[in-house]
Amino acid sequence: MRSLSRLLIAATASLICVTQAQAFDTTTQSLIKSGYATSQVTTGPFDNKLILAAQDDAAAFIASDGQLRGAQLEAALMYLRQAQPKLHASDLELAQAILVQ
Repeated sequence: MRSLSRLLIAATASLICVTQAQAFDTTTQSLIKSGYATSQVTTGPFDNKLILAAQDDAAAFIASDGQLRGAQLEAALMYLRQAQPKLHASDLELAQAILVQ
């Protein structure tokens, strides 16, 4: 009888651990999926060398509150607007997005 109760306790404890592990896995899985989808949406057009080369110009543009507009930034903004015609972001917003890449 004593070994039966120990066996029952061990079985119950293992089920609790498995349930917690599955809950953690489900939570982690959905978090990873949403993070991956977000990264694909936000970095898709920025995987271009033209965009990455414009980071210094983007920093100057942001720091000068839009007064300094370098040639690389202008080229990157034109590329983004042509590649993403439905993109309705200001030059400042695009410069900020370029800078964080």
